[in-house]
Amino acid sequence: MNIMLFHSTYGLRPAVHAAAERLRAAGHEVVVPDLFEGRVFDTVEEGMAFNEELGRDEILKRAILAAAPHSARGLVYAGFSLGASVAQQLALGDEKARGLLLLHGTSDVPEGASVDDLPVQLHVADPDAFETHDWLTAWYLRMQRAGADIEVHRYPGAGHLYTDPELPDYDEEAAERTWATALAFLESI
Repeated sequence: MNIMLFHSTYGLRPAVHAAAERLRAAGHEVVVPDLFEGRVFDTVEEGMAFNEELGRDEILKRAILAAAPHSARGLVYAGFSLGASVAQQLALGDEKARGLLLLHGTSDVPEGASVDDLPVQLHVADPDAFETHDWLTAWYLRMQRAGADIEVHRYPGAGHLYTDPELPDYDEEAAERTWATALAFLESI
């Protein structure tokens, strides 16, 4: 499987490279673009401030340019938090997308979005301040209406970015369950 893996608002941290290596060890080809051009942040607030300064359009432009050379082969788009929202937007706009793996985040679903049974798997903390229950219910219904084949996995008590061992949110048990489920999902595509 060809996977385009996008980082969170913290930037391209070691945990993203470790995730890519885990996916490669399972036999997948993984591209990990650096949407922040080398910038990494110690706090979510610093990352969000940089994200706002850079602007959503610029981030999406960088993501599209990174994916373009690979998209003809049919990509699975994946990402962490902010990167998940970027992955979702690209997958919904790419008719050759083979799947969507969302870790810790979602994005608005554009009106009129349409996919043909696109396999989608979401892994999210429960509760999650960035992905509230009301938001996720509305997101799920809009994605379903768009034609996606969706699985949602919730992890009670985990922090938002619970798969990153360098962050306070880290939850080893939830992270390992997430990776086992995600790898099985990728094998099923």
